[in-house]
Formats: sequence, C-alpha cells, structure tokens
Amino acid sequence: RLAFELALLALVAVGAIAAARFGFAAYYHRAYPMKYEAQIGRACAEKGLDPALVYAVVRTESGFDPRAKSNVGAQGLMQLMPDTARWVAQQMGHGNYTDRQLKEPETNIQLGTWYLGYLLKEFNGDEVQALAAYNAGRGHVESWIKEKNWNGMVDTIPFPETRMYVKTVLTYQERYESLYGEHH
Repeated sequence: RLAFELALLALVAVGAIAAARFGFAAYYHRAYPMKYEAQIGRACAEKGLDPALVYAVVRTESGFDPRAKSNVGAQGLMQLMPDTARWVAQQMGHGNYTDRQLKEPETNIQLGTWYLGYLLKEFNGDEVQALAAYNAGRGHVESWIKEKNWNGMVDTIPFPETRMYVKTVLTYQERYESLYGEHH
C-alpha cells in the first residue's frame, strides 16, 4: 500500500511539473481526452447519464483503447464481460449481437452505458454503489449491503481493488466536470 501511495505521489508530482511547464489547460486536456465524443454524447443523452461519469469510467477501464482486454476477460472501451454484454444486449433487444461487437466502440459504449444506467437505477442513483457493482459485480455489492459488510461509503468497500477503482472514477469524473463542464 505504501509503495502504491508513493508511486501515486510521484505520478502527481510529474503531472504537476508537466502542467506547470506546458500550461495547465493543455496538460489536463491531453490527460483527460474526450475521445468518442459523438458516441458517448449520444449514449448519455439517450440514457440520461452524466457524460463526465462515462468518460471517467472509460478512461479508468480502458484508457480509451477499444481493443483493451482485462486478465479476467472484460473487453473494449467500457470493459464489459462477454456474459454481461450478452445479457445487456438481450435486455436492449439486440437480437443479432455477437461477442465480436464488444471491440466496436459504438456497440461497447451503447452496452456499457445501458449497464451503468441500469446499475444506477438498481442502486437508487447512488454512484458509489453503482460503480462498485460495475467493477466487482452486482451480486457482491448486494450481498455486502444485505449482510451489513458495507455501509455504502467509498472508504469501506470490502474489495481493495474495487475501493481504488471507485475512488479513481470519482476523481476522474470531477476532473472531467471541471475541465469541460458538467454536461458537454
């Protein structure tokens, strides 16, 4: 944990030096890009999602690489598991969906934003709980809450990886909001 925190501090210091040297706005706009703006904007408008949240999820999940694949098999910009993507596609009425489409930015964003919106509804708009479920799985979060192993606060998320994930997404969301405004 200490090594991670020291590495994070070093990264922040390097970022601050770069920002001072090249100009804060230019540095941060490069560090927090708005790639796939048309697809993300359209998906957020259709589903009533905050674009800053979706950009933060995509930046955290894949770094905007549509070919990204995690060691557990999550794929694409929003890092969906194939089983989850198939279920979402079915819920959305995508009758001809195939796993190959997970690498297509448009499809991945459509499925990922639908799922994120679904989780936000499931957890009554609570972004922390929805993001924890997006990362760790809905079943884990539901059991943590039911068994009173989690009070819903970021700092008490039982899985350290999920705790860090949620903190990262929320930090990135704030950065996107401050750079580009709450609704783009």
